[in-house]
Amino acid sequence: MKTTRKVAIITGASQGIGAALVRAFRDLDYRVVATSRSIAQPDDPDILTVRGDIAERRTAELTVSQATARFGRVDTLINAAGIFIAKPFSRYTEADYGAIVAVNVTGFFHMTQIAAAEMERQSGGHIVQITTSLVDHANSQVPSVLASLTKGGLNAATKSLAIEYARRGIRVNAVAPGVIRTPMHPSETHAQLDALHPVGHMGEIADIVGAILYLESASFVTGEILHVDGGQSAGH
Repeated sequence: MKTTRKVAIITGASQGIGAALVRAFRDLDYRVVATSRSIAQPDDPDILTVRGDIAERRTAELTVSQATARFGRVDTLINAAGIFIAKPFSRYTEADYGAIVAVNVTGFFHMTQIAAAEMERQSGGHIVQITTSLVDHANSQVPSVLASLTKGGLNAATKSLAIEYARRGIRVNAVAPGVIRTPMHPSETHAQLDALHPVGHMGEIADIVGAILYLESASFVTGEILHVDGGQSAGH
């Protein structure tokens, strides 16, 4: 199927920010390919779901091939899948390390490499990573070396890819959130999490969605790490 309607691939799409991004891109009349380890197929012919482990190259191959077979193109990739485990550095286990690197780095590598190749054939596209403000703003209250290690790598890769593909019509950006209010944060932790931000409160999922939609529309912006963190990266 060939079409002029744009197509977005969204990883980590079954819940939270990823699920909200699926809805947001559909509201823009994009066709969406949504992937995660466990995701249901909605009653919408313009959403295609692909179940799979983001760390396995086969998942990326299947996602991109089904996107092109069903919808004819790939315009946007949102790397929303991620794992965050806050622990003192000496208490991380080998399993923690393996899981975080597998999703945050290996999954990014496979999905981005395969999607970028398709975008290159089309002479255009946009890739966005969701990273973390902690890369630029370490906080002793949130020990998270493995998040900084992996998401910091994605920030660096974002800039490198933006320059490599700048003359090929492919833009590459990242959004670096602060703490975002999601069901993963129990209500009893909200006051402490609010206090981590200079503005005095956590962000909302809509804040991250809005930032990504801005980057999607900003044709002159590439290589940007957009902090959506309530002022954390600016200081205290």
